[in-house]
Amino acid sequence: MNDETMDTIVALATPPGEGAIHIIRLSGKQAGEIVKACFQPKNKEKWLSGSNYTLHLGWFYDGNMKIDQVLISRMKAPYSYTGEDVYEINCHGGMIPVRRIIEACLHQGARLAEAGEFSKRAFLNGKMDLVQAEAIVDLIEARTELSANLAVRQLEGGLSSRIEEVRQDILDVLAYIEATVDFPEDEIDDLALSELYEKLIKVKGKAIEIFKGSKTGKIIREGLATVIAGRPNVGKSSLLNAFLKEERAIVTDIPGTTRDEIHEYVKVGEILLHLIDTAGIRESEDPVEMIGIERAWKALNMADIILLLLEAPELQVKRLSKEERNILEEYADKTIVLINKIDLQPDFHLDPALLPDGVFALPFSVKNHIGFTELEDEILRRVFEGKLALTTEPFLSNIRQIQALENSIHSLEKAIEAVYANVPFDLVSIDVRSALEEVSSITGHNVQEDLLETIFSRFCIGK
Repeated sequence: MNDETMDTIVALATPPGEGAIHIIRLSGKQAGEIVKACFQPKNKEKWLSGSNYTLHLGWFYDGNMKIDQVLISRMKAPYSYTGEDVYEINCHGGMIPVRRIIEACLHQGARLAEAGEFSKRAFLNGKMDLVQAEAIVDLIEARTELSANLAVRQLEGGLSSRIEEVRQDILDVLAYIEATVDFPEDEIDDLALSELYEKLIKVKGKAIEIFKGSKTGKIIREGLATVIAGRPNVGKSSLLNAFLKEERAIVTDIPGTTRDEIHEYVKVGEILLHLIDTAGIRESEDPVEMIGIERAWKALNMADIILLLLEAPELQVKRLSKEERNILEEYADKTIVLINKIDLQPDFHLDPALLPDGVFALPFSVKNHIGFTELEDEILRRVFEGKLALTTEPFLSNIRQIQALENSIHSLEKAIEAVYANVPFDLVSIDVRSALEEVSSITGHNVQEDLLETIFSRFCIGK
């Protein structure tokens, strides 16, 4: 706990605006005294008993001014969300009662909470680790049932326990190194080297097992970056509109209509697609269109999946363009080819020599809605390797967690190489300690204040 947790903070915990009720959260050492100065309970005997996890009806005052009839829930330290004394004031759902109640608390010595400060205090007071704290935001922002399930598994500690197991194993390796370096160097035999090597291999294997699911976890949480690409007028914007079931993008017969990226989200099964409609890729002298084409290439580079639209009638009379060939050569592993306008060429047969080996191609018609089911099945297959994986397995799901574990694995690999090269144990410990610091930062055992500020600034005020 640091000094800032000595303050008593207050904030609205429900979305602003009119509604049936609002909840104002008050947390800190003086929370009880502030409520005592402002609250007149209907049942004084029950209120004065000081019992925990209770709900009390009464009037809230600012000085002598009666503000609102409220229900107050009392959660005393350490058995509360923040680990401090917490009072939640349930008032009528207008912004004037909210403002007056908050002002009354401020008059009694509270201060306004910063974004995420209640959750930050919960972390600092040991009520949750950083993975669980980040899972709260993920649960609030979840757009699919699957992403909500992933957040719940992280919130209940599923991922934290797996990370902690790796962390403890690294600590055991360090303890082994410390015990061994107490002996003269000529007494460190091959058996000690072999044992240290095996310990490092084992912990690295556990870390890699967790890391394997990181791509799936990130996709579940953030959505699958899906770029719609192709020449002008091939049907890209029509495909976007078909996915969204609305006229989101302008569709005309004029080439080059789409100059900038259009971003939208749509659910396919339990996966969220982050659809990106790009400018038609071709050679152009128009400076504005050229900027759009350059952005399209950048989007292709960052994409998880590329939906490359080709036209069936065009393929019957000519080969692929240079730009289409470049996409297929550079991004074959993440490209799905949609042979669009198949309704205009029902007898179309694709020349296998046109596409690189292994590229998935699908007869398609945006206009007649042909091929959409097969496309969705292929997308889900790529994410879940053939399983519709409504999994309860906890995954790493954000860049911070993934990068820290990747760095930890890299340090373990360096330590393994050092042992193999018969480097002195005290030097091996440098890389092992680096691995420990990285994996510890995931759950917050070793974390800098500026990182805490970055993480908790994502939260809304009142959470």
